Amino acid sequence: MRRVPVPAPRRHRTLGRVVALCVASALLTACGRSVADGGESGRMPGAPTGVTAAAGSATSVHVMWNTAPAASGVAGYEVYRGPTKVKDVPASEHMVDVTRLSPSTTYVFTVRARDTDGRLGPRSRSVRATTPAAVVDHSAPSRPLDAHGRAVGSRAAQLSWSPSTDDRGVVSYDVYQARTKIHSVGGNQTATVVTGLRPGTRYSFTVRARDAADNLSPASTAVRLTTAPGSDDGRATAPSAFRATTHRADGSHYLDLSWVPPRTDGVVTRYQVQLDGQPATSLVWGGTAPREKASYSFYVGREAGVTHRVRIRAMLPDGTWGGFSPERTVTTGRP
Repeated sequence: MRRVPVPAPRRHRTLGRVVALCVASALLTACGRSVADGGESGRMPGAPTGVTAAAGSATSVHVMWNTAPAASGVAGYEVYRGPTKVKDVPASEHMVDVTRLSPSTTYVFTVRARDTDGRLGPRSRSVRATTPAAVVDHSAPSRPLDAHGRAVGSRAAQLSWSPSTDDRGVVSYDVYQARTKIHSVGGNQTATVVTGLRPGTRYSFTVRARDAADNLSPASTAVRLTTAPGSDDGRATAPSAFRATTHRADGSHYLDLSWVPPRTDGVVTRYQVQLDGQPATSLVWGGTAPREKASYSFYVGREAGVTHRVRIRAMLPDGTWGGFSPERTVTTGRP
């Protein structure tokens, strides 16, 4: 069976305990099948993962989530403010601005996936965002300066810029591809990674600052870049600082893995561990996914002196797999 971890510090597991944890855990939505794998024939889509919400102005909130894999049968998403549906989003997108909100108000958002038969999956976890107070402000923030970026392999781009100034404060930055807004980040953030790009394609990005009164700055200078041709090995989107060791407990051997999640424009909640050239387990965080360092330990047998090759990859917020980490070789019974 495919084992799904409880998002907690590294713990020892036997196969029997993994079964019990899958049944008992209230933090994860599925066991034996990742929640991102919904849409299989006869099954509704799973709950969207990696949902975040951040105020874009005094009257808007930017909601983002991880796109379901292309093969999952998802036809679109529905975004809810409390019990009320406020947006329909096509399957190719994983972010939206919810507008016409009230200043100084806390809102709760959830997202549901809809399959090609019109069936709705379960709601995502709830996320909250508070809009700032309304102000009388007719001055737009200054233009973001020093905008620059680089292609990250064939499917992503890393962008950064210098902070804008505003007499009332910058609430968010909007990222545009040509003339289309594709992303938004908080006013204290001056960098992001845009994923879901096409190989061998030339792109032009600009950034605009927004204040609480919805005043937009002039656009930054254009950042022009070209993604790598073909399908690269995804090394730039792979987990980094990957380590693998073994330990023995209660007569059994375990592999202990640790890594730093890839930097993306959203939250990475799902990983795949490959053992000896074959998928071994799928990890899905149902609570708060780690952003700085992640770890996982799993059972590999009772025999000492067995050598294993292991590596890991992440599912990116755009629903595509990132690259594999470097492969590590470990032998049970050896430090």
